[in-house]
Amino acid sequence: MKETLAWTEYCKSLAPAIVETCAKVPVSSGPGALVKALSVALPDWKFRHAMSRGGWYRLGGILDGDGRRISDNLEAWVEDALDERDGDFHRLIDDFADQTLFATRLVGQTHYLVASAGDESDGFLQLEIEDLQEMRVHQLFVNEPGSLEELVDPRGGADNPQAVDLPFYTFRRIQHIGAFLKRMLAQKPEPASIHRMLEDWAKSSAAHTSAYYNHWVIATREHLDRYHQPVFRAQPIATLAGDPPEFAAATGTSGLKLQDALTHFDRETGYPMAWYFHMLTTKAVPHWVAQAVVEDSLAGFAYLPQRDVDVVRGWLHRPYSV
Repeated sequence: MKETLAWTEYCKSLAPAIVETCAKVPVSSGPGALVKALSVALPDWKFRHAMSRGGWYRLGGILDGDGRRISDNLEAWVEDALDERDGDFHRLIDDFADQTLFATRLVGQTHYLVASAGDESDGFLQLEIEDLQEMRVHQLFVNEPGSLEELVDPRGGADNPQAVDLPFYTFRRIQHIGAFLKRMLAQKPEPASIHRMLEDWAKSSAAHTSAYYNHWVIATREHLDRYHQPVFRAQPIATLAGDPPEFAAATGTSGLKLQDALTHFDRETGYPMAWYFHMLTTKAVPHWVAQAVVEDSLAGFAYLPQRDVDVVRGWLHRPYSV
């Protein structure tokens, strides 16, 4: 546990340099320029860009009709205005019906960067940096909202969104993935699916060929439950560009045809046993394959190393998905 706390504090110590780097690097220069700037700011770490996830937004602030900023926080502004009117929603709408006010959104994507921090499968730092752009979206109070949600974030509420400013980078978090996963175990000793996946990676031919973080990042979440106890979540995300390759074998396939399908999938993905880890996560490979692989092995058709057969057999005895 001391090591876990040490990594947590160490990662916090890296944050100021990352924040400063984000402020200096324009988004227009691309992730490559960000990686280069980070190598200067943090010379002890060789971060590389692993993947980007976009298509999301969060609520922004409020602008008036002339573009002047009324608030940086749309939700807080609405809640305060409603409190001032003793929770009378209709009065709120009436009071602002004649004002031209626009909501904004921060539209963005998350860049995941990784750097080796040890020999274990989970021994890596994962840095998350967002690139955001504030967009002016719907006009407030004109759509006859029936609820707070309809007011601040109506469905299809982006009426000709207009950029408020240039996109910018902002630091989200940096963490040692192994330390995060140890915190999960400290809270709940029974290994979660992510722990089992990493253990299987370490036992399989995949670990003998490539590091886990070369092919996966881990989306983590932490919140407090109703008893104010921490709850941890960890979800692996394949860094493969686009969708996984098609698994070209029909149900019931075995022998040479199954071997060819597994080999093709692994070759397209870039590492051995990729079919197995995508079976656990992306569902690109159906579960019947595991049973067929073990049956082929028992029949003497040994196209997988024994260590990989053992991993698959272990999954059959105690199935899990991530």
